[in-house]
Amino acid sequence: MKETSTIDQPKPLTVPTSRTARQRLLKQIFNNTTLYVFLAPALIYLILFHYLPLYGLQIAFRDFSPAKGIWNSTWVGMKYFEKFLDSYSFWTLLKNTLFLSLYQLAVGFPFPLILALVLNYTPIPWLKKTTQTITYAPHFISIVVLVGMMFVFLSPTNGIVNIVIRELGGKPIDFLGDPDIFRHLFVWSGVWQTMGWSSIIYIATLAGVSPELHEAAIVDGATKLRRIWHIDLPMLMPTAVILIILSVGQVMNVGFEKTFLMQTPPNLSHSEVISTYVYKIGLQGAQYSYASAIGLFNNLINFIVLIAVNKLANKTTQHGLW
Repeated sequence: MKETSTIDQPKPLTVPTSRTARQRLLKQIFNNTTLYVFLAPALIYLILFHYLPLYGLQIAFRDFSPAKGIWNSTWVGMKYFEKFLDSYSFWTLLKNTLFLSLYQLAVGFPFPLILALVLNYTPIPWLKKTTQTITYAPHFISIVVLVGMMFVFLSPTNGIVNIVIRELGGKPIDFLGDPDIFRHLFVWSGVWQTMGWSSIIYIATLAGVSPELHEAAIVDGATKLRRIWHIDLPMLMPTAVILIILSVGQVMNVGFEKTFLMQTPPNLSHSEVISTYVYKIGLQGAQYSYASAIGLFNNLINFIVLIAVNKLANKTTQHGLW
């Protein structure tokens, strides 16, 4: 007589039906109604101002006329994309945009990180708080005020900087009129304005580092530089990689407001970027289809770069947006 096995036979897997999945989803929504109510305004804003306007992207492929409307305007395909790529200003705009953006990224990225590390190792509480307040304050100055301050302080006639230069026997310098100086002013004024605010996320990350790691390192005789290199920087790496990916994903979007406000006829050869060109072509020149095509091209480049950099970051550092 064969013995019967006491081992339970595995039950067949049941694949949930779409109806079961819908019921489960509705139950979860009902159980978390309050959270979804808080989420609703942001979701509505996202749909109204970020997704519905995508309908208008088709004017980049049409010879748009406000009198005819979007649907009745003539379809021209890639005409305006080809026009932009073949234009004499394409390479100048691309060079200026990439130079300012990469210069800003190369200089602007390390300073908040260094500031966070310095503040983290500052032993005097009042000095730490004072430094934080001083470095945070410029963030709350508007771009218009910041550019106005530069025009006042750097004026070649009565700016305080040129007054000092004249008193020292030098010749006044037109800082905002010099194309090469414009680039340095644009980038370093941005570092001054955003360094303190951008360091907050790094300071918060450093606050989460276990003190036991530092205590063990001190017992082993590690210096501050060694502790920064072997403890703090590895802890900051995931956050830093995410911020780099987000910054590189906006490589073609140099700040329009600041660039446009700092433009003068003498520095236009270095200050004209894609965003200011789109404004002039689209709103001042009323070439809506051409401006839309340029803007769409700009965003497509950003999207491709974002995907590529995120993939590279996942392979090299094991950290990424997704």
